[in-house]
Amino acid sequence: MDLHSYTITQGRDRAPARAMLKAIGFTDEDLKKPIIGVANTWIETMPCNYNLRELAAKVKQGIRAAGGTPMEFNTIAISDGVTMGTEGMKASLVSREVIADSIELVGRGHMFDGIVALVACDKTIPGAAMALLRLNVPGLILYGGTILPGRHAGRDITIQDVFEAVGANAAGRITDQELLEIENSACPGAGACGGQYTANTMATVMELIGLSPMGTAAVPQVDPAKDDVCFRCGEVIMAAVRRDLKPRDIVTRKSIENAIAGVAASGGSTNAVLHLLAMAREAGVPLEIDDFQTIGSRTPLLSDLKPAGRFVAFDVHKAGGIPVLAKRLADGGYVDGSAITITGRTFAEEAAEARETPGQEVIRPLSNPIKSSGGLVILKGTLAPEGAVIKVTGLDRKVHRGPARVFDCEEEAMAAVIAGRIRAGDVVVIRYEGPRGGPGMREMLGVTGAIVGAGLTESVALVTDGRFSGATRGFMVGHVAPEAANGGPLAGLAEGESVSIDITERRIDLEVAPETLAQRLAVWKAPQPRYRTGVFAKYCALVSSASDGAVTWKEN
Repeated sequence: MDLHSYTITQGRDRAPARAMLKAIGFTDEDLKKPIIGVANTWIETMPCNYNLRELAAKVKQGIRAAGGTPMEFNTIAISDGVTMGTEGMKASLVSREVIADSIELVGRGHMFDGIVALVACDKTIPGAAMALLRLNVPGLILYGGTILPGRHAGRDITIQDVFEAVGANAAGRITDQELLEIENSACPGAGACGGQYTANTMATVMELIGLSPMGTAAVPQVDPAKDDVCFRCGEVIMAAVRRDLKPRDIVTRKSIENAIAGVAASGGSTNAVLHLLAMAREAGVPLEIDDFQTIGSRTPLLSDLKPAGRFVAFDVHKAGGIPVLAKRLADGGYVDGSAITITGRTFAEEAAEARETPGQEVIRPLSNPIKSSGGLVILKGTLAPEGAVIKVTGLDRKVHRGPARVFDCEEEAMAAVIAGRIRAGDVVVIRYEGPRGGPGMREMLGVTGAIVGAGLTESVALVTDGRFSGATRGFMVGHVAPEAANGGPLAGLAEGESVSIDITERRIDLEVAPETLAQRLAVWKAPQPRYRTGVFAKYCALVSSASDGAVTWKEN
């Protein structure tokens, strides 16, 4: 093996480096082996990543057993669920870039021969994948796993139910005591949010794109079997180092299309659009927002999962895991089975070993899909020339037309919903919350959950240049581009003007004369940045449109 780490560890001139490494227990024999970086996103601010310290220890055991030397290091994580609805939520998408940058920096600095990235909460997953694609040394993504469901009133619940209960309580539909009971029951231990929300969507993506060994992601974080998964990942990375199998060998146009099909078939989060666009940029693979529509239209929705379905992520594990979905897609010809995976085997070979639990109802057979097309739809029109995204799982209505209720930040909209000022037929518009305008493109689960909890799911639409949590459900359109802060059409929208959304035609339009909108935008002035210094100011200066993945670099 031609080992990168030998640049640091071997030869007379590297004696000072070896001396420092010996100070913390490494031996000459350790330093002659492949050095594997174990990038850990453990943090004590959320349940999602809480057990990753223990899981990393098992990964390192697997690496040592397979003939490597692990070196663990940490990066950051921001909890979407904890920060939701506050100024802190602006840090979430920004953290994706910091995670990618920090893993890349440590990898370049210490010249690891391979990397295992332990991830859980939403942005840690794409952030780690982006870093692996930049470094392009053998690497894999190990998902910490889902939380187990909570129980309330005889049914499984997740954090989604707490957000919706806030709206229900504000509308007088449930008591303070019931809200507290739901709050106390929803999150029983460590693990990432328990529906097909963003974390579990991106975990699905990583298996289907080939960066995670198939069959590893669906095992819950507190399941004893996760230890075996972690040990195996230590062995898998060593095999990848020996065969010099790199992330850019794995992440190709066909594997990205496989991942998009998986998002469509599983009813995954709208955030997958943003993150896969960003990953494609890092891999040097051409990908446009319209590709999600093309692939989603031909892929059936098969998984009956929350936020719109009946089941939680733990039920996917009990049904046989993500390989069951992979096999469905392969059997139906919805994916390219020849795509290579981190194990060195093809997608088709891995999917063929799926072990489906008899009688499971979580992942439908190809003969009985929930819908004939996937869960995401890309909209375009006079209000979103570059595109917008809506999740249609669980939606029956195809059209909404109503007066715009315009808010220049999430807090204003939330106050209006809680105060009962939103009426049936309204289109709630939240602008200046895009990647640059927010900054950081906040998720809107507080507002969307409050709308659902207030009983307005079937009668109100929401449109924003911000994002949605994977737990969002209802007639909610996000990622509107260009964003208002860049002078997009949202910036020229006035209170009470009619907005039309047509899912069948894939249109979102402002029903005012084009010349009127053009006149308004011609005299529009960009608001002053909300942050003038620090990481948010830096992000504002660099970030691209949501339709381009909200990345912070451009190819020279």
